[in-house]
Amino acid sequence: MDASSQYLSTDRPDRADHLWRYTPWKKIHPTGKISDIPSDFSTPHISLKTIDGSALPPGISLTSGNTISEGLPVDEKITRCFLEAVTEESKFTLTVAPRFKSSVPIVIEISTGGIFCSAHICLDIGKLAELELVTVVRGACDWFGMLRTGSTGEGAITSDVVVNRLEHGNLLRVESISIPRDSQFKAGTVSSGSTITKADLRYRMFQPGGNLNVLGSILSAREMSLDHHIEIYHDSPETFSRLNWNSACGGSSRTVGTGMLRVSKGSNGADAAQLFQNLLLSRDAQADSIPELEVSEHDVVGCGHGTASGPVDQEQMFYLESRGMSPNESKSTLIAAFLNSTLSEMGGDKMHSWLVSELDSDLNELGD
Repeated sequence: MDASSQYLSTDRPDRADHLWRYTPWKKIHPTGKISDIPSDFSTPHISLKTIDGSALPPGISLTSGNTISEGLPVDEKITRCFLEAVTEESKFTLTVAPRFKSSVPIVIEISTGGIFCSAHICLDIGKLAELELVTVVRGACDWFGMLRTGSTGEGAITSDVVVNRLEHGNLLRVESISIPRDSQFKAGTVSSGSTITKADLRYRMFQPGGNLNVLGSILSAREMSLDHHIEIYHDSPETFSRLNWNSACGGSSRTVGTGMLRVSKGSNGADAAQLFQNLLLSRDAQADSIPELEVSEHDVVGCGHGTASGPVDQEQMFYLESRGMSPNESKSTLIAAFLNSTLSEMGGDKMHSWLVSELDSDLNELGD
């Protein structure tokens, strides 16, 4: 059965599931008619480069064609099948050779356009490779769908950051990544674009020694609605994960962060925790966080979760103002420090400097 047929035969999602509680499928569907699969999707322009413009090192390439879909975490069929259907002509694979190393972060630049636009990007990272990767989405399309799948190799060390810089419109992002033996994977999300975002991000550690760090720096302003759902699967002994998600909300915007840690039976020695923190910058801003655990193994190192929300600390504001800063400068500084606690963990100095420069204007807007 092809992806279109699977989508049309799949039951519609239930809003009792917290994946769909705040942003129902009808709201993020391109036309709002959930039985409709539009045919007029365009392919974005996608390029591969280094973050500083230097030559690409040997051992890395981006090609169009078939993608890998084995060993991935269980995902939501409705969005996965829909995106597979609309990306039939927009499939790309990033291939990283075993033992590849780069001293400079690699960038996948996605330039969207038109009304409906979509792409499926597969990560095929070889054994013992080491790299920092940034996927940045730009443009002014009305609706963009991005499916990202794939796996790292055994022993690989990967920092993988996705940056949403869409000028407006809606973004549907679905991600399924598998993490094998002794592989370290850092998954960062930086979101300051699109009017509505719905993201379903899933990561599976299926062999011993898998190590995962999921980080979010979310900036919402004006009337944005940014909804991110993260699921982490511990499906093997001696696996480790941390989820740290920071959202700064201004204007009349809304952010949603939902997380699920699933520790399967037999995953002894698993160590997992998640924390959502929200900074509310106006009376009309809203932030919702729902961390959940599903633990089927009793012999674990620890499994914990937490969430916290609040306004800018007035004592810290007073301290900065007493040192000569204006109220807006003080507020912007505190917002930047809050978001930087996760942003700084997404990669090395070069990546961090690049991310900060990308977000500078958005940080100033939140501080106003």
